[in-house]
Amino acid sequence: MSALREKATEVARRLAAAGHRAYLVGGCVRDLLLGREPADYDVATSATPEQVLRLFPKAVTVGAQFGVVKVLIDADEIEVATFRSDHGTADGRHPREVRYAQTPEEDVRRRDFTLNGLLYDPLKDEYLDFVGGRADLKAGLVRTIGEPTERFAEDKLRLLRAIRFAARFGYRIEEQTWAALRAGARSITQVSRERIRDEFVKMLTEGAARRAFELLDDSGLLAVLLPEVARMKGVEQPPEFHPEGDVWVHTLLLLEKLERPTPTLGLGALLHDVGKPPTFRVADRIRFDEHSEVGAVMAEEICQRLRLSNAETERVVGLVRHHLRFKDAPKMRPSTFKRFISMEGFEEHLELHRLDCLASHGDLSNWRFVKEQLESLPAEVVRPPRLLTGDDLKAMGYQPGPLMGKILAAVEEAQLEGELKTAEEARAFVGKKFSRQAAQWPAGQEKER
Repeated sequence: MSALREKATEVARRLAAAGHRAYLVGGCVRDLLLGREPADYDVATSATPEQVLRLFPKAVTVGAQFGVVKVLIDADEIEVATFRSDHGTADGRHPREVRYAQTPEEDVRRRDFTLNGLLYDPLKDEYLDFVGGRADLKAGLVRTIGEPTERFAEDKLRLLRAIRFAARFGYRIEEQTWAALRAGARSITQVSRERIRDEFVKMLTEGAARRAFELLDDSGLLAVLLPEVARMKGVEQPPEFHPEGDVWVHTLLLLEKLERPTPTLGLGALLHDVGKPPTFRVADRIRFDEHSEVGAVMAEEICQRLRLSNAETERVVGLVRHHLRFKDAPKMRPSTFKRFISMEGFEEHLELHRLDCLASHGDLSNWRFVKEQLESLPAEVVRPPRLLTGDDLKAMGYQPGPLMGKILAAVEEAQLEGELKTAEEARAFVGKKFSRQAAQWPAGQEKER
């Protein structure tokens, strides 16, 4: 038994000792039945939040209106929720009214899917199944608890969660659940962009990204939430470079090869060719002029729409913008190559290129070249310390201004090219190439005669 499970069991034990009913509930029970180690544990109980807080002085109320308390044990958190029943919906997310329930069955019936509606008594080693969840797990089905349209109306995010669970576990979505999901696809816009982003990230990083995005497409959700990606379908590519088919097929093949990527790599993989549909043209062959630059602009807008952080947006945009540069790597000047492989998060760029090749022509020669150079070049050669600083230039008689930046850039370029190795060589280089007198006067002005 894992340490986290022992802590959840201890929470249930203390609740039971105080006369309350307590069960492990939801995803953790599902994962235990599937032989997976749960990432977290939730407890459902007949105890009110006030009673839970009295039993666990370190507990914190996190959802007072929903009866949710987080119990802190060492560095871990166990979420404890009072049995409840939800009534109506005000906004496609929150119930109009929450009432504490008397039985675990009432609590389960307000939950989303049967596979998440199972209870487990860790003290009796006994499962409680009021909704047919074990049968659906065995059959590989994602099914809503109760009437599908009602369940989706209560929380529109369930539209995306149904797809994520089906992809993650390799399950089918039950027929009536699927029909209600497709019928409600356009209402997904009622969900906050942050919650949509989190579901997309999970789909991309849980190991079943291709299946998730096929289901998103089939359900109509993709066209609503990511129309730029939906437009990849049917956009032909030059067969000599992309024998696998159109842009959508290529993207799906790439997503299939993702294992457990970072969120930014997952999004970069999804969006790396998003600029192809608007740049498609036929000349001597099918071409996508400047599609990486066009795609970078589009990717930035999508990331902002999904409320990614500035740092995450910058990383995803960089992956899209630079994904074609590997073909030029063997011909790059040493300085250009060193700057290329010094980009922030370059390991993601390298992996995206590898997957891009495997999902198309299969030629990994440029990937191997870059990888071998990375392994052979010492860090101090790739990112050497500066030979000169602005203070050094001031000491040499140069004044701050645009030309000083130009001088520092020229020194760095020569250093990366291997032409300069010491500060003395750099000073001589500057003295020869740049006049101190010219550096003392603002651009556009001349010394009075």
